Amino acid sequence: MKKKLYMLAIGLILTGIGQVFAQQDIKAREILDKTLAVFQQSKGVSLTFGGSQEGTLMLQGTCFYLDCGGVKSWFDGKTQWSYVEENEEVTISTPTPEELQSVNPYAILTSYRQHYNYQYKGVKNQGGKSNYEILLTPRTSGNHEISSVVLHISTAYQPADISVKQSNGEQQKFIIRSYKTVQGLTAASFRFDAKKYPNAEIIDMR
Repeated sequence: MKKKLYMLAIGLILTGIGQVFAQQDIKAREILDKTLAVFQQSKGVSLTFGGSQEGTLMLQGTCFYLDCGGVKSWFDGKTQWSYVEENEEVTISTPTPEELQSVNPYAILTSYRQHYNYQYKGVKNQGGKSNYEILLTPRTSGNHEISSVVLHISTAYQPADISVKQSNGEQQKFIIRSYKTVQGLTAASFRFDAKKYPNAEIIDMR
């Protein structure tokens, strides 16, 4: 559940936030659209995050690499590899769109972008820096896991942090420690390299 919430948070920050249409708040939409545009123009993004859990994420197009909570995941647009360090197992699969929703930010976009209202809450000072605050709330009661999401976006239109409040009252804090564009990413960046994990047990579920 925590893994799914973290990746939902990332997807909202990096991709979905700029494409939640048919809402009331023009200022919020302007900020989110600009944030999405900055991300899309970057060609590739590498970030580290902290808060309730530490991790790193690399994105390019629909491909991603995630290292979080003792699990490393690669997705090249078709095949997903998930390597669990604790037991040295890597599972290979061809995930469905539904399965990708818990991992892949782009898959989350297609499922969640129509489900949230957004509201501009003003400029907040955080650690000496000014960030825009956006509140997302589910459009219907159909989303049983999330009750609200608070986004903080820098004046350079890059994500700063996000708080996800669950319907049961629990809250997860997701803080982006670093966010930078990456050049020269290749397809190999998003594929499992068996040579680097010679002792890994391969479980092919395709």
